[in-house]
Amino acid sequence: MSKSEITIEVNGEFRKAYIRHADNLLHVLREHLGLTGAKPGCLNGDCGACTVEVDGEPVKSCLVLAMEMPGKRITTVEGLKDAPIQKAFIEHFAFQCGYCTPGFIVNCNTLIQKHPDADDATIREWLESNICRCTGYKEIETAIKSVLAQQ
Repeated sequence: MSKSEITIEVNGEFRKAYIRHADNLLHVLREHLGLTGAKPGCLNGDCGACTVEVDGEPVKSCLVLAMEMPGKRITTVEGLKDAPIQKAFIEHFAFQCGYCTPGFIVNCNTLIQKHPDADDATIREWLESNICRCTGYKEIETAIKSVLAQQ
């Protein structure tokens, strides 16, 4: 079994990991770097629980190889400490069990950065990439809109 050492930038820090070439980013974040915010869900890119930001784009970390990440900027939910969208999720009760919440927060934060004037259709389109089985999406939409209104 071949392993290599890689250095990746996560949440503004350069981190080293000794990984198998087949390891996906989700596995490396959780098992090698101790960043457990991104959650394993479907493991095939459908649910969005493992969403992280890579070079300013939301990415399902279960679908990308960690070997592809050197030279890219990765942001996990841990790197969004005190982001306005996190506070908005709390204020607008935009979660229930919380399992999907980190992926939603990363995705919503990226949406806000890329589309500071997002309309309802854009918000709904972006929310299609993540699944929540516990609550409706109305509270999440409200949280997004509250952050957009503050900008």
